Amino acid sequence: MPSLQDKVALVTGAGAGIGNAIALGMAAEGAILVAADIDRAAAEKTVEAMATHTNRALAIEADCGDVASINAMVEKAVAEFGRLDIIVNNAGVTRYAYVMDLTEADWDRIHRVNAKGVFFCLQRAAKQMIDQGTGGRIINMASISGRGYRGASNVAYAASKGAVIGMTMLTAHQLGPHNINVNAICPGVTRTELGQRNAVGRAAARGITVEELQAEQDFGIPIRRANTPEDIAAMAVFLAGPGARNITGQAYNVDGGLVNS
Repeated sequence: MPSLQDKVALVTGAGAGIGNAIALGMAAEGAILVAADIDRAAAEKTVEAMATHTNRALAIEADCGDVASINAMVEKAVAEFGRLDIIVNNAGVTRYAYVMDLTEADWDRIHRVNAKGVFFCLQRAAKQMIDQGTGGRIINMASISGRGYRGASNVAYAASKGAVIGMTMLTAHQLGPHNINVNAICPGVTRTELGQRNAVGRAAARGITVEELQAEQDFGIPIRRANTPEDIAAMAVFLAGPGARNITGQAYNVDGGLVNS
């Protein structure tokens, strides 16, 4: 039997990149999927791509920086499928910027989604899981940037991802008695559309091509290759599955050995 057969999973930021790969990976393991994204059309494309795996999927437009939108997202998921077993808090934003170029608007925009949004998605999902009395899995998308990785897109982003790691550890202790596992994934360099946009800015700042920048990045990774979104999805599927039933309060690097903490 597939590892997530008939589990109801909600993935935020599911319209592209890592979120899309996680949604498809969980669908392939039998999960009933709710694909949420601020871009409804992108969420719908993800649901369409699941057709070969499951006909039980729902696309939801949601702004994960807005608490009312988060509440409505979970309510729609539960109204459609009756419960919530897994949430992957993947939605996030950033831009490439030097520390002295960051503005208050940058800080607020990044933390609104990456820190505030993750917390209130976590809290609302946990409430549903507690009410159900059946436990659940909460998976937060952090980053090696939150561990001090010097190649972070910017300081505000690093701070937001450090917050995700901290809240993962504390909420795991507080939600453990309800049989709710809370873990985080810390991707390293990952080839996504968002990463590509950041790479353009990084390369331009140094006067090199994007291809040269990516070659440098790959060389700096011990295993000599960057992640694909599917590499991150594989960890998310594992953490949602039965093999991870006694794993909680952890933040796992998926980075090819780039950082050691």
